[in-house]
This record gives sequence, C-alpha cells and structure tokens, in this order.
Amino acid sequence: MSSDFEGYEQDFSVLTAEITSKISRVPRLPPDEKKQMVANVEKQLEEARELLEQMDLEVREIPPQSRGMYSNRMRSYKQEMGKLETDFKRSRIAYSDEVRNELLGDAGNSSENQRAHLLDNTERLERSSRRLEAGYQIAVETEQIGQEMLENLSHDREKIQRARERLRETDANLGKSSRILTGMLRR
Repeated sequence: MSSDFEGYEQDFSVLTAEITSKISRVPRLPPDEKKQMVANVEKQLEEARELLEQMDLEVREIPPQSRGMYSNRMRSYKQEMGKLETDFKRSRIAYSDEVRNELLGDAGNSSENQRAHLLDNTERLERSSRRLEAGYQIAVETEQIGQEMLENLSHDREKIQRARERLRETDANLGKSSRILTGMLRR
C-alpha cells in the first residue's frame, strides 16, 4: 500500500512542479498561447486533485498505527494544492487584466493593484479565521480536560474522606478494645 502512496507522491511532485512552472509563464505569454496554457494548467490541476484523492484513499487503508505520518504528508500536500490554486487564480487575474488593458489601454493598472490587494486581504482573513477556529477547538478541548480533572479530583476527595472516617472509627474501636483489655487485666 505504501508503495502505491509513494508512487502517487512522485506523480504529484512532478505534476505540481510542472504546474508551478506553467503558472509563472502565463502572464508573459502572447494571448493565444495564454488561453492554451490556462486550459492546460486547469487540466493539470484537476489531475493533481485526483491524485490527492487517490493518496487520501491509500492513507485510509493504511493501519492506524502508521497512518499518522502519512496523514501529515497529506495535510502538507493539500496545503500545497491550495497554494497552487491561489497562484493560478492570481495569474488568471493578471491575464484577464492584461486582456482588459489591451482593450481599454493602460487605465486599469490601479484596478489590478486593488484586485491583488483584495486577494491578499481575503487570504489573510481566511488564514486568521482558520487560526481562530483552531484556537477555539483547543480551548474547548482544554475545558473538557479541565472538567474531567475536576471530576476525578472530586472522586478522589470523597475516597480520602471515606478512608479518613474509617481510620477514625478504627482508632475509636482500638481505644475501646484497649480499655476493655486493661480492665480485664486488672481483674
């Protein structure tokens, strides 16, 4: 199973390297070639998504004790895929802005900057939202652990109090026994 996963990993690495190379070339190509390159990159991104799905299926079939390492790899591959898709969106926006600029002249340059700035801000908001959600999950888990600890401490306190009460009863019984024995010895 892990050999299939490693094969998928190699395919994914080669494919993402090709996609990255093509994405960086999109803005510099002539209009006809840009259309072809954009279509080609979209096709390769779909192939990469399918590879990720196959890898995810392989990870699910791996025994639980060794699944953690592969799950971490999958997370990084999914993040890489997300970054590729974001980069591709940016290159397409740059591509569509260039086409618009060719039609309208150079007046749309500030719009391009605004759009890029807006995309950056949107990405920051999404990252912040994910961090907040992760922090909230940690807080909830911590609260649950704290409640469990308080319950355990409460049970332990009850046990200690019962043991202390038994000790007092035993001490009292020993005192009575000692007096009875002392009285018997005197007679």
